[in-house]
Amino acid sequence: MNVETPVTRPTSRDDARSGAHLVVDGVAVRFGGLTALDSVSFEVPPGQVVGVIGPNGAGKTTLFNVVCGFTRPQAGRLLLDGSPLRPVPHQLTRRGISRSLQGLGLFPGLSVLENIVAGATHSTRAGFASHLFALPRGDRDERELRERAEALIDDLGLGAHAGAHPSTLPYAVSKRVALARTLISEPRLVLLDEPAGGLGHDDILELGRLITSLPSRGSGCSVMLVEHHVDLVMEVCDRIVVLDFGKVIAHGTPAEVRNDPAVAEAYLGAEVAS
Repeated sequence: MNVETPVTRPTSRDDARSGAHLVVDGVAVRFGGLTALDSVSFEVPPGQVVGVIGPNGAGKTTLFNVVCGFTRPQAGRLLLDGSPLRPVPHQLTRRGISRSLQGLGLFPGLSVLENIVAGATHSTRAGFASHLFALPRGDRDERELRERAEALIDDLGLGAHAGAHPSTLPYAVSKRVALARTLISEPRLVLLDEPAGGLGHDDILELGRLITSLPSRGSGCSVMLVEHHVDLVMEVCDRIVVLDFGKVIAHGTPAEVRNDPAVAEAYLGAEVAS
C-alpha cells in the first residue's frame, strides 16, 4: 500500500505531551529451545506514537502479548510511569491501558453502542451486569458511558450503525467499532495490534488520521502500534522499533529507520516506505 495523502499530526503533540510512559527493559521470552524475544528494550514516551515492525516471525506478536499480560517473560521488566507493570489482561483498564487486538472480539448479541460501552466496564464502579440490566447503582455510570460512547460514535462516523449488531456491519465499520471500544475508557496508553489488517486503502488513510489524533484526545495518551503495513507506520509514528529474530535491530525516527541498512537487509530488499 502506498499512502498518498500525508497525515498531519496535531500541533499540540509538539507543545505539551501527556499520556503514560511505558518502558520495556531487557525483555526475553523463550518457548522451549526457541528464543522469541532476546533482551528487547525500548520506550514509549508520553504523548508519542511508537511503532513496532519486523518481518514475519520477528517477535512482534510475542512482544504485544507481553505488554498485554498474555505472555510472561523469563527475563526483563515493564515499567509504567516509573512503577513496575505486571499486566493482567482483564485489569489493564484499571492501569489506564486499553488494547485493540487483531480479532474484532465484538459481542454478537449487543448493538454497536452497547459494544462500545462494554469497553469501559472495568473503569466504572458498577459492573457490566449493572449496565445491561439497568440496576440502580449503575444508572449514573451508564449515563456517563452512553454519552462518551455517543461522542465516539459521532467522532468515528458510526452514527448510522449505532443500533446495529456486528453481524450486519461491513468489516471496516466493525474495525471502527472495535477502536471506539478501545477508546471509551479514556486510556493513557493504547496498544494496537495490526489495526490495518483487512482494510482497504481509503480506510487505512482514515485509520492513520485517527491514530495521529490519539495523543491529543481527552487528557492525552501514548500509543504502541504493532503493524505490518510499514508505510502506514512510517506516516503516523514518532519513533519506530524494528525487530528481527526477536532482537531490536533498529530504533529511531521514521527517517532514521528508513535509511538503516539493517532494516533493508531484514526485509530482504523489500520496499520499506513509499
